[in-house]
Amino acid sequence: MSPLQKCIFNKDRSIKPIWLMRQAGRYLPEFRKIRQKNKNFVNLCLDKKLVPKITLQPIKRFNFDAAIIFSDILMVPYGLGQKLKFTKDYGPELGDFSKDLIFRNNKNDFENKLNPIYESIKITSNNNILKNKDLIGFIGAPWTLLVYIINKKSPKKNIKKNFFSKANNLDEILDLLKEFLKIHIINQVKSGATVIQIFDSWAGLLEEKDLEKYVYQPTKEIVEFTKKLNIPIICFPRNIKNYKKYVSRVNPDAINIDFNVDPLQILKDITIPVQGGLDPKLLLGNKDNLKKNVKKYKDIFKDHPYIFNLGHGVLPETNPDMVKYLIEFIKDN
Repeated sequence: MSPLQKCIFNKDRSIKPIWLMRQAGRYLPEFRKIRQKNKNFVNLCLDKKLVPKITLQPIKRFNFDAAIIFSDILMVPYGLGQKLKFTKDYGPELGDFSKDLIFRNNKNDFENKLNPIYESIKITSNNNILKNKDLIGFIGAPWTLLVYIINKKSPKKNIKKNFFSKANNLDEILDLLKEFLKIHIINQVKSGATVIQIFDSWAGLLEEKDLEKYVYQPTKEIVEFTKKLNIPIICFPRNIKNYKKYVSRVNPDAINIDFNVDPLQILKDITIPVQGGLDPKLLLGNKDNLKKNVKKYKDIFKDHPYIFNLGHGVLPETNPDMVKYLIEFIKDN
């Protein structure tokens, strides 16, 4: 059993596995070389020769305990027929998502469109470098994908007041997303993913009264589906205001916390394995400050099942040497 599986399934407190969100990406010079020649990000996510290579770059460089497949949560709306492009310094731009598009979708078309992702997972999972390591597949949570589908771009810090009146078919889109996210999960698992993470990047945008309908219930349905596959599932509801309530309502195998939350409060409130929390900006500073903050998380969770990670993804301006220092400190102490 891998270190990650021991921590999640066996609640092993003696082992502190480490991987980082966005560990494969813009901060690595070897990735930037590939990206320079491959300007279209969507096409890159569908390149079954390059995706395994990119996914394994940080494993070869840093020997993390898990790889996470190089992809994007917005590949699901793309698979459903919504136009998608990524623009430098702007982010994702999505096309219209009409009612006609909803009813035109079928499982075969969706799977065929995203099949290169599943092929990439197969190829990656068969690489010997992942022996006794996990390959993490992932999805965006239904709510977060709903935000992108309707807003057609990143909402940044808030959603417009008329968001819920922008489309009169939100419930239909939500139901469609749940159905196709399950398809996306099972195909990733069949292809070799050994852990699934749900990214709910915009969970923090909602008021308490809307969480049950848009976050708790749809995410819980997907968590229960994944658990039946005997695959551990980690949830990351970024900026959620009440992690304790989220865990009790959604019941994931592990919970990823963001860097705005008090880890001491999490320790009091949460009994399941905890992942993450470290502010990724600390990797931009000096080693002494990084060491001090890493030690804080290690000390707080020393008697709790804990997966070392960040409270968000690795920032593009991060020096790889700082990541190396972080891993060496975790492994040696």
